Amino acid sequence: MEISPVRILVVDDFEPFRRFVCLMVRQKPEWQIVGQASDGLEAVQKSEDLQPDLIVLDIGLPKLNGIEAARRIRKLHPESKILFLSQETSADIVQETLGLGAVGYVAKPYAGSELLVAMETVCSGGQFIGKGLSSPRFPCPRGS
Repeated sequence: MEISPVRILVVDDFEPFRRFVCLMVRQKPEWQIVGQASDGLEAVQKSEDLQPDLIVLDIGLPKLNGIEAARRIRKLHPESKILFLSQETSADIVQETLGLGAVGYVAKPYAGSELLVAMETVCSGGQFIGKGLSSPRFPCPRGS
């Protein structure tokens, strides 16, 4: 019996960082990048068209920020899991993303060491809060 690949949409306005994320994702043969987007509106449209299993989403996006894009995506395709990958490390912002239904959050400075673990965790049904983001406000310890 063949296992279906995890279909992933990568959203970041900085093209070299999108390439970096895609290179990391390609390390896992069971993961498939089905699309990329460079702004929030494009992310919403592609999530509706492609219906990915996982969306790796930045917050600081042009046209529509990642938080508003996530709100719209949740309404259009609530089955997609959202993992935020952002420079933003404010506890209030992280809490807001989790309140929207995001299942993970990784700070960009830690992407090299945490992104694959975060993706594995959220794909298997867990929640992931990265380094520098854990606090009493986040009930889920890192990687659990």
